[in-house]
Amino acid sequence: MTEWKLALEVPRWVWHWYTSHLGLVVGLSLVASVQRLVVVNWTGEIPSGLATASEFVVVAVRIALVVLMWRGAMAGVALSWSAAGAFVRAHWVSLLWQALFLGVAFAVFEVVAEHVVSGLLPESARQTYLAVLLFVKNPTVIALTMLWWVGVIRQVFEVRVPVAA
Repeated sequence: MTEWKLALEVPRWVWHWYTSHLGLVVGLSLVASVQRLVVVNWTGEIPSGLATASEFVVVAVRIALVVLMWRGAMAGVALSWSAAGAFVRAHWVSLLWQALFLGVAFAVFEVVAEHVVSGLLPESARQTYLAVLLFVKNPTVIALTMLWWVGVIRQVFEVRVPVAA
């Protein structure tokens, strides 16, 4: 198996897991989506204490989402440090591909979508654009990125049973 194909296993797994658990991911992510939409779009109208409290709710929901992703992803999977060491030694090029994939995603969805496009908009539209963008990114880009990290950890640390010839 080439390192490229090995690296592509993670995004394929992520997409399958994400679509199989879409209700869970979108349902929990909508808490953050709505919070971002309201707090970013109506910044001056939300009391600072309420905005801060809503940030804690978002953190709690994201932690719950990661825990549920982890539990679902790791069910029936044996993990070990020695498997991770062996994977890193044998497949470090695959991990470089993973870093490149995540770097490109960051460049597109953070740098371009949030900063470049926002800078091209008139000042009056930027806050609403950012609020809507964050609303959309929470159940998609952010959730997929969290799951991608779970998938990378799963791939690296998974104990693989050798296939008999």
